[in-house]
Amino acid sequence: MDIIFKTSKLAKECNDARLAPKKHGDKRAKLLRRRLDELNSAAILEDMRFLPAPRCHELKQNRKGQLSVDLDHPYRLIFQPAHDPIPTKPDGGLDWSGVISIEILGIEDSHE
Repeated sequence: MDIIFKTSKLAKECNDARLAPKKHGDKRAKLLRRRLDELNSAAILEDMRFLPAPRCHELKQNRKGQLSVDLDHPYRLIFQPAHDPIPTKPDGGLDWSGVISIEILGIEDSHE
């Protein structure tokens, strides 16, 4: 999977082995690295459905079109498909098997 970041600051925050623990703590930084590795290893977004720990799922309401994977409760890695147009199924839902590129939007509590 191709991974891009919303900002260069976010990319550095996620990929710098010294900055991530300072910003998020050791536990979350370790989980963040694991989730990014899992996403990077996936050929398509559909592959993430078979990994129980990340609990990759679509968000609802004002976050419709975004997805998340678990970090440490209540924090999630928030992302969206980086396609134009976004792959959809005939019923209009997201076609996970067509997503090969994502944009990381942030690390946050998506329930706030």
